[in-house]
Amino acid sequence: MPQRFYVETLGCPKNQVDSEKLAGTLLGEGMVAAGSAAEADLVVVNTCAFVEDARQESIDTILALDEVRKRGARLVVTGCMAERYGDELAAALPEVDQVAGFGVPVTLTVKPGRLVPSLDLLNLPRPPATAPWAYVKIAEGCDRTCGFCAIPSFRGPQRSRTPDAVLAEVDQLGAQEIVLVAQDLASYGRDVDGLGAGAIVPLVRAVAQRVPRVRLLYLYPSDLSDALVDTVLDSGVPYFDLSLQHVAKAHLRRMRRWGDGARFLRRIEAIRAREPDAAFRSNFIVGYPGETEDDHDELLRFVEAAQLDWCGFFAYSEEEGTYAAGLEPKVPRGLAADRLAELRELQDRITAARRDALIGRSVEVLVDHAGVGRTHREAPEIDGVVHVPAELAAGAFHPVRVVDALGPDLVAEVGGEGTP
Repeated sequence: MPQRFYVETLGCPKNQVDSEKLAGTLLGEGMVAAGSAAEADLVVVNTCAFVEDARQESIDTILALDEVRKRGARLVVTGCMAERYGDELAAALPEVDQVAGFGVPVTLTVKPGRLVPSLDLLNLPRPPATAPWAYVKIAEGCDRTCGFCAIPSFRGPQRSRTPDAVLAEVDQLGAQEIVLVAQDLASYGRDVDGLGAGAIVPLVRAVAQRVPRVRLLYLYPSDLSDALVDTVLDSGVPYFDLSLQHVAKAHLRRMRRWGDGARFLRRIEAIRAREPDAAFRSNFIVGYPGETEDDHDELLRFVEAAQLDWCGFFAYSEEEGTYAAGLEPKVPRGLAADRLAELRELQDRITAARRDALIGRSVEVLVDHAGVGRTHREAPEIDGVVHVPAELAAGAFHPVRVVDALGPDLVAEVGGEGTP
């Protein structure tokens, strides 16, 4: 009887891609997927270590799965926490059978000596997509030195895949929508002779020729070139996920980041002038050392002016070994929490208003599963959804008319008169 495995994934879409590639390898070794951790001979937890809350969630998940795994099953921890805190994590969690960072062999089964070889997750094959959409990681690591981020310390410098490898994976997945991801997406190819700066543009064009939708996540604002904007608009999915983090110029420099609110706003307005239906998402860090009340007020004004469709706001998390870990003055947690709440309340109103404005519009949705679809405005798993009639076939595109909005979500029906 074949051994069974179960993989629990925490963190970002990039981790999800790693888990799918690990699952593909395990399937190739003759194992089969289990429906739950309790049924598996091998339980793998792919952890996140980006911020303190993510690390605590990873530990809580490891302990919870240890409680439910069957007798004799192996519990393996991999991912960012395993890479960053390998020996320390193994010592702190005796419940775990193996802590395996990137490139460390993973014990496959309960049989002694049965190992998966050292894995280059970036270029491993994957099973076909089980949903109408799929993430595709086009590069690993990051060359930037943002003050708050420890990712380069354990993911390493940027390492881009070849276009042929990316396109082969796109073809193999068989998805209707491909979501390209990386730590620094628009820098794709800069580390590869023969590709260089701007290589993301021909890659996106090539993917767009293969699938109806291609979406880009995590764009550093300085790399949003005119050519890349043109390519995104030409693809028919005018969705821009811009990693802004803050808008106060001096504060951004403390964060070792580029840009300022006025520059960001001009770029957003220029894109909207060309494509009024363009959707925008960003993320901002609140309470980074040295953030003043004036900095916070400037961010509030920017959020009001930019009218972004989606925003994530996160409290600063001090990460060991980063530039910001030694910065002063610290922002009191209570003050950071108040600022966070103020920003989230403002953005909730903006998102709700932008969704309300779509009532009466005719839109095209990709139905992910019965009763739930998405237009170009909604990235999978992180944005709102469109509730559609259950009879619309999953995995296909359908024209619908928006009839209601429920906060971040829309309600649509088939037929009827609407505004394009």
